[in-house]
Amino acid sequence: MRHLLRPAPLYLLLTYAALSAIPFFPMLLGKRLDRPWQVLGIEAVAWVAVWALFKRPAWFHWLLIPAFLALPTELYLFSFYGQSISTHHLGIIAETSPKEALEFLGKTVWLMLAVMAAVIAWWVTSFQAARRARDLDWDDGSRWLTLGLLAIGAGLWAYGHEFGVAPRAPATSAAPAAGKAPASASKAGAGAAWTGWKSAPLPHWAVLPLEFGAFAQTWPFGITARGVDFYKERKHLASLVQRNSHFRFGAHQAAPDTEPEIVVMVLGESSRFDRWSLNGYARETNPLLGKETKLVTLPDVVTSVSATRLSVPVIISRKPATQSLKDGFAEKSFLTAYKEAGFKTYWLSNQISFGEFDTPVSVFAKEAEVIQFLNLGGFTNSSNFDEILFDPLRNAIADPAPKKLIVLHSLGSHWNYSQRYPKQFDRWQPSLFGIDKPVYSNPALKTQLNNSYDSTILYTDWFLASVIGQLKASQQRSAMLYVSDHGQALYDNSCKLAFHGHNTQYDFHVPALLWYSDQYQARYPGKVEQLRRHRGARLATENMFHTLLDLADIRYPGERLEWSFVNPGFRQHKRYVDSYGWSDYDNATFKGDCREVIDKGTPLKRDK
Repeated sequence: MRHLLRPAPLYLLLTYAALSAIPFFPMLLGKRLDRPWQVLGIEAVAWVAVWALFKRPAWFHWLLIPAFLALPTELYLFSFYGQSISTHHLGIIAETSPKEALEFLGKTVWLMLAVMAAVIAWWVTSFQAARRARDLDWDDGSRWLTLGLLAIGAGLWAYGHEFGVAPRAPATSAAPAAGKAPASASKAGAGAAWTGWKSAPLPHWAVLPLEFGAFAQTWPFGITARGVDFYKERKHLASLVQRNSHFRFGAHQAAPDTEPEIVVMVLGESSRFDRWSLNGYARETNPLLGKETKLVTLPDVVTSVSATRLSVPVIISRKPATQSLKDGFAEKSFLTAYKEAGFKTYWLSNQISFGEFDTPVSVFAKEAEVIQFLNLGGFTNSSNFDEILFDPLRNAIADPAPKKLIVLHSLGSHWNYSQRYPKQFDRWQPSLFGIDKPVYSNPALKTQLNNSYDSTILYTDWFLASVIGQLKASQQRSAMLYVSDHGQALYDNSCKLAFHGHNTQYDFHVPALLWYSDQYQARYPGKVEQLRRHRGARLATENMFHTLLDLADIRYPGERLEWSFVNPGFRQHKRYVDSYGWSDYDNATFKGDCREVIDKGTPLKRDK
């Protein structure tokens, strides 16, 4: 064993030990790691497997490049978001351009580059050590024995994967009733059946204690499992576009007429409920909307998850909140239902367009008959203000089609806040205006950050009031529903969190409102009455799909009118948010100044 203490072998073994310790990093931050012993055991078996297969560390060290390169991101996510790289994060990386990434990181990009350079240097020096550490070559008879055992294990796994796994034996030895199989034996785990061969399922006692989720938690080899999962999700997403191309709601207006009708859905971005003066905020951030007599605010709306690509599909489709972490959905959005009911549909966006990978939002946007992505500058200081949507909106309103659904996807309060509004809206000082590449993660900018954020709400007030002004000017039957995709943490009191993606009340509690015209009220007085009756109800973004269709009196098989807050059949439902699993928001406490959502019971398990 003394040869292991030589510099090259010792450095290499310490490197591998450090990589293997990455999944346990959250424990240093006081957080719990699921299945720690299983993770440790899988890591040990994985190291033995690659060592036995390749014999020399120098011959498998190349396989560790992805893990080395992903290491800074993994530690960053652990430190600031309490989670490891997932399919969701890989999707964000795939959909984010280098320019957007540089804007997001700000000056910390230099720190990230320095860390990345150090990681690359670490890989190079450890590779050199692997080439010199010939004492670590595995060339005795035990290697072949190990390979044999691994082959048996791989064979068992492949057999179970192909032919399925028999259920666990029943707990009781009592014989079942005649002609009746025990419930636990009535169904075996289904196999992949790729070969088409027939064979008995693998006995349950022969199943290896290897779970895909546990393997994905490991490091460095688990990153490959996450990559495979990401590939499957992307393939699934692409197939959904094709598969749901034949999906139909069978929707129609209950009592159609020939009068022009316009429904506008405004998707907000990163807006917080408690920063709107309409909702009681001390600063006058809504001077224009506050004058609208036919505007109803919805003070108790929560979003299930605080990320645009995951929250918007829940708003615009029937996708359940507890499935929001999964890419794709087998159904289409309200755009298709409106089209079926005879409406011309528009998707007018000030967000980024389709990339190499179709984002979950873009997949739904493709359903519209008129699609315009107007923000060529992404989220940078060269991006357009939301008022870029006014001309396309004006054209849509003037379209001779009598029935129209218009979706406006705004940039709202997306970071960098000072780049979301013109200088004349920079009301509260000091602000982020004039600061070159501010970084949201810098607490020293708390005052400037909050002042500029409030100015984004002031600009949103003007934007929405202008949309209402266009609808009023049309003198047509019209309604506008606004809801934000998620909120934002802003270093509240002693809280050290900013931005979104956390599990705080500030992330989940979002502003929402509904405006209607005189002509709309004359046509649908009952809906207006129900809207005002239910304005204080506990709502979630899941309610928006059902309410938006009900606004235009659109009916379809399987409708859930009890989820429409403009319907007399409305009923409140359980609201889940992504906080340590799916937490019941209305059975939760709000911890500390961050108001972290903590379920009083046991949160439901995430299904990713």
